[in-house]
Amino acid sequence: MLSNSEIGIDLGTANILVYSKNKGIILNEPSVVAIDTETKNVLAVGVEAKSMIGKTPGKIVAVRPLKDGVIADFDVTTEMLKQVMKKASKKLGFSIRKPNVVVCTPSGATSVERRAIQDAVRGSGAKTVTLIEEPVAAAIGADLPVDEPVANVIVDIGGGTTEVAIISYGGVVSCNTIRIGGDQMDEDIIQHVRKRYNLLIGERTAENIKIEVGHALIDHEERTMEIRGRDLVTGLPKTISLTSYEIQSALKESLLHILETIRATLENCPPELSGDIVDRGVILTGGGSLLNGLQDWLSHEIVVPVHLAPNPLESVAIGTGRSLTVIHKLQKVR
Repeated sequence: MLSNSEIGIDLGTANILVYSKNKGIILNEPSVVAIDTETKNVLAVGVEAKSMIGKTPGKIVAVRPLKDGVIADFDVTTEMLKQVMKKASKKLGFSIRKPNVVVCTPSGATSVERRAIQDAVRGSGAKTVTLIEEPVAAAIGADLPVDEPVANVIVDIGGGTTEVAIISYGGVVSCNTIRIGGDQMDEDIIQHVRKRYNLLIGERTAENIKIEVGHALIDHEERTMEIRGRDLVTGLPKTISLTSYEIQSALKESLLHILETIRATLENCPPELSGDIVDRGVILTGGGSLLNGLQDWLSHEIVVPVHLAPNPLESVAIGTGRSLTVIHKLQKVR
């Protein structure tokens, strides 16, 4: 039994990841909890709970206790973290007792939201809780030299938020957060299908459409996809075919907001660091960065090189775990 193990947690709107120093990523599950509304018992967490979304009887609801990267339901989040710690212990093969935990928070989170994250993690059995800003964690996870005085630009497109930050010498120089991410893109697709075809589809279908035929705002070879949903006029199940170009137009507004945020952040960059950005470019991370054609579109729009992080989905979690070794340096800087 290990008493003082050190773990990093990426508490994301869409996924929760746990990183252990020795084993790397030991857990990667959706941040979804299934609850019995009558007894308030937690029935399932993670993959099992996600498979229940939109498919449960009335008294069981599958909820996502994190909204826009911050805690929306405190009790459910604490319960989810307890279950996650249990699962992590199983994966490690020994019990994690009173671990030292590093958790990432959105850089735009208020002090109340940060305190809620700390309390929830402590409530799940952590000994000490250290918070690290998400863009810094993502930069560490993407192997960028965060503790050197050079500009590293991170664009982290997560489930609930998109964060754009310029990091230099262990801290955030300029940063902007918008509450638009993968979830908003799914919502755009749901609304498009509803308006144009009078068809109601669920979140999971929308996510599959985004992954399969979603495209950034550049020319590409047209692809089609068949989807099923409920016809709002007849109430009966119906199948339709969607093209990648119409999904592209559905996502246009959200993508332009993300571009605007990147531009606004770069405008606030000190001139000394601008030269570094021209040389080193921008690093994309987070699940949303995997949208087809996003890299090419952004590099065309902002005229600097755009690179994809080695593990976009896991960068923040890896960085959160690795930051345990860097954090003393970072705290000295602060």
